[in-house]
Amino acid sequence: MTKVALVTGGSRGIGRGICLALARSGVNVAVNYGSSATAAEEVVEAINALGREGLAIGADVSFPDRVEEMVKTVMERWGRIDILVNNAGITRDRLLLRMKVEDWEQVINLNLTGVFLCTSAVSKIMLKQKAGRIINISSIAGIMGNAGQANYSAAKAGVIGFTRSVARELASRGITVNAVAPGFIDTDMTAALGEEVVKGVLQSIPLGRFGTVAEVAGLVEFLALSEAANYITGQVLNIDGGLVMS
Repeated sequence: MTKVALVTGGSRGIGRGICLALARSGVNVAVNYGSSATAAEEVVEAINALGREGLAIGADVSFPDRVEEMVKTVMERWGRIDILVNNAGITRDRLLLRMKVEDWEQVINLNLTGVFLCTSAVSKIMLKQKAGRIINISSIAGIMGNAGQANYSAAKAGVIGFTRSVARELASRGITVNAVAPGFIDTDMTAALGEEVVKGVLQSIPLGRFGTVAEVAGLVEFLALSEAANYITGQVLNIDGGLVMS
C-alpha cells in the first residue's frame, strides 16, 4: 500500500523539500499552494519523475470551505491520507507599535487557524484509519520570540500548544502529532537578510551556519515514516544549529 501525504505550502522552500523527500521514500504527495500554481506544478513534475504520484491543489488554508474541498480532492484521488504536514505560512513583519490589525490577522489566520482547519479535517480520516502522522511546522520564533514578529511568533507558539493538545487527544487511536521548529534555514527569505545581519545571526548559532532545506525535510521524513518515530508524539523538535538550548 502506497502512503499518501498532504503538504500545505508545498510549492517552494521548505515545503518543496518536504514534498520531494517524501516522494523519494515512496509516498504519493498532494502539494497544496496558495498562489504559486506554476511552482506547485513543477514540484508535481519532480514527484512524478521520482516514480510517485503528485497532485497540485490550490487552496487558502485559512478558509474552512477551501480546506474541506482540498481534503475531498485528495480523498477522491487516493482514498486515504496517512501524513499531514502543516507547513503553509506567511510573514508580515513590523514592530508592534507599527503593526496593523490586518498584519496580525493575516498571519494568525494562515499560520495558526490554517493548522487547526487542516488538522481537524484530516484527523477525521486518520481516526477512521486508526493511524496517521501529523507534523506541524513551527519556528524557534515561537519559542524565543523575535523583534518585529509578534504576530508570527504568537502564531508559531500557538502551533506548539496546539500540537501538544491534539497529540493527547489522538494518541489512543494510533495518530502521532509533532512539531518541527526550524531556526535560520538557507532559503530565499534568509538570502534577503543582508550581509551584516547574516554575520550577526551566525555568531549566535553554535554550529556557525544556517541549516538546509534538506535537513529540515529529512527530520519531517523521519517523523512521518520511520518506525523509530512510532513512540514520539507531542514533541517539539528544534532544528536550529543549537540556537535554542533548553
